[in-house]
Amino acid sequence: MTNRDDMTLTSAGYYVSQEAPIHPENPLPTPKSTPPDVLRCAYMELIVTDLAASRQFYVDILGLYVTAEDDEVIYLRSTEEFIHHNLVLRKGPIAAVAAFSYRVRSAEDLDRAVEFYTELGCDVRREPEGFVKGVGDSVRVVDPLGFPYEFFHASEHVERMSWRYDLHIPGELVRLDHFNQITPDVPRAVRYMQDLGFRVTEDIQDEEGTVYAAWMRRKPTVHDTAMTGGDGPRMHHVCFATHEKHNILAICDKLGALRRSDSIERGPGRHGVSNAFYLYLRDPDGHRVEVYTQDYYTGDPDNPVITWDVHDNQRRDWWGNPVVPSWYTDGSLVLDLDGNPQPVVARTDSSEMAVTIGADGFSYTRTEDGEKKLGNQL
Repeated sequence: MTNRDDMTLTSAGYYVSQEAPIHPENPLPTPKSTPPDVLRCAYMELIVTDLAASRQFYVDILGLYVTAEDDEVIYLRSTEEFIHHNLVLRKGPIAAVAAFSYRVRSAEDLDRAVEFYTELGCDVRREPEGFVKGVGDSVRVVDPLGFPYEFFHASEHVERMSWRYDLHIPGELVRLDHFNQITPDVPRAVRYMQDLGFRVTEDIQDEEGTVYAAWMRRKPTVHDTAMTGGDGPRMHHVCFATHEKHNILAICDKLGALRRSDSIERGPGRHGVSNAFYLYLRDPDGHRVEVYTQDYYTGDPDNPVITWDVHDNQRRDWWGNPVVPSWYTDGSLVLDLDGNPQPVVARTDSSEMAVTIGADGFSYTRTEDGEKKLGNQL
């Protein structure tokens, strides 16, 4: 719970504070062990049911580069990447996420990861040769929130494609930017991620202090992952960045030309949170992919935390456009380390969708004169 007396209202309509004022009612114990020094989100391993259809979506349409592939798995990377991959597509019986993978600063940080998660009582496994091609000594855990996390340092280097303009497409995806995770108790998740060394950059709350989502980072951008309140653990989306807004518009035009416009779930638009220009897509298995550009630098130690009111419709879309219900309700299952789907636990706190969409199907925004309806979306 939070106190808005500790925040300053800005001219843009959001609040700022120096430290994330999020306090869980039932925090996980903080390990005495030193956490691994996480550098950035590095790759996601997705389980897909039709490898050929997924290859068409991610390679032929979105333009990711193939590092390696066979009949069971495809390793993909974005334009600026020099490590082996940013996305693994593995053929399997059920669409799900097998790993949210982070690169750490040194090989010694893998020892720290083992100690940190062992102290938390998690399932911890280490593979000196790596769990996937192109990555060396790695640690995989089921974290206290139920998500499959991986930590690695060593990786094969591959050619960075930034200078291969002859291969670039109008919608070029230049780097992996972030993950977004769905979890029932956002404050509890935030505290655990802070123990892991992450810092909050933005969040969404109401006047009573209910926290609906929080954005957290290790690299100096708005986030490496976000915790979104909902039934979980599930994956909300994986995000790749482009350089400019026109790259996102080009993707929309391409999907329209291919008669694949049903892949567009939401956008294009401008977020209030993160200030980024965005587009949300659904791949052939329903995994959600965001394409994103133009967020801001957060690397200073006194970078202020931004808090948005849940009733401010500009938080999710700066232009005030309604959010489609599937964006709030749908997510991908996540797996344990044996490949079994994790059970999904219902959120008991208020849901963002429930408090911002009325029974008449209209979303609401707060104004000085009270609430007003803004767009039927059901």
